Amino acid sequence: MTELELKEIIGKVLKEMSSSNEIPATEVKKSSGSIIENGIIDDITKEDLREIIELKNVANREELLKYKRKTPARLAISRAGSRYTTHTMLRLRADHASAQDAVLTDVSEEFLKANNLFIVKSKCNDKDQYITRPDLGRRLDEESVKILKEKCIQKPTVQVFVADGLSSTAIEANIEDCLPSLLNGLKSYGISVGTPFFAKLARVGLADDVAEVLGAEVTCVLIGERPGLATAESMSAYITYKAYVGIPEAKRTVVSNIHIKGTPAAEAGAHIAHIIKKILDAKASGQDLKL
Repeated sequence: MTELELKEIIGKVLKEMSSSNEIPATEVKKSSGSIIENGIIDDITKEDLREIIELKNVANREELLKYKRKTPARLAISRAGSRYTTHTMLRLRADHASAQDAVLTDVSEEFLKANNLFIVKSKCNDKDQYITRPDLGRRLDEESVKILKEKCIQKPTVQVFVADGLSSTAIEANIEDCLPSLLNGLKSYGISVGTPFFAKLARVGLADDVAEVLGAEVTCVLIGERPGLATAESMSAYITYKAYVGIPEAKRTVVSNIHIKGTPAAEAGAHIAHIIKKILDAKASGQDLKL
């Protein structure tokens, strides 16, 4: 059986499920029916799980939806005997694949150029080493140190940069809205900002090395979070006052869950700018900062 034939079979199964009497149409809300075009099935992950109920006999559908809309958890899914239904299993596998792609793919160079971000990297040579050697992901390689010294403003009040982390998908989904919002917010507070850039194969701790190289008072890294089955597009901001290599993790202030179903990117950027203003006023971050 060819891959195209397999995709056609899956598409037929999904189409039959959408019209099946097993699950009443009023109980399931879908973004669209499954369509095969040029051998490609439409993206099942675009369905909002918070709006889908697969249970056959729901006593109070609206009340159940009220609870589902508060969480991306897989509530009110159905089963066939002791197994998940085909639709539920396909969605699980699709979300798992999205999570793997987020970790193993790279942010495109075209995207970085469009957002005026030049590239530096950690001491990791590839994704395999990045995953197995977190320590190397926390330090810049020698060439990147030279690039930062040549291209970046020295001793900025705030140094903002972007890092792939564990989700390149999160960066491409959020940076276009979050970064301009953050930089404009800092500008409105009269805070000077260094030269933004992109760090490849980077861990959160790379910000400490950046702080030492550039002499930044505050360092803020926008980095892709570890993806899960709920979303592969979540990004975080880690902000540290007067960071240095080896600084305790408790000294960082974190804004997490930046994505379309969490804190929207543009809103997050403005919020991060406000927090950085408070950090500079208090001359402290992490547990030392009282918000």
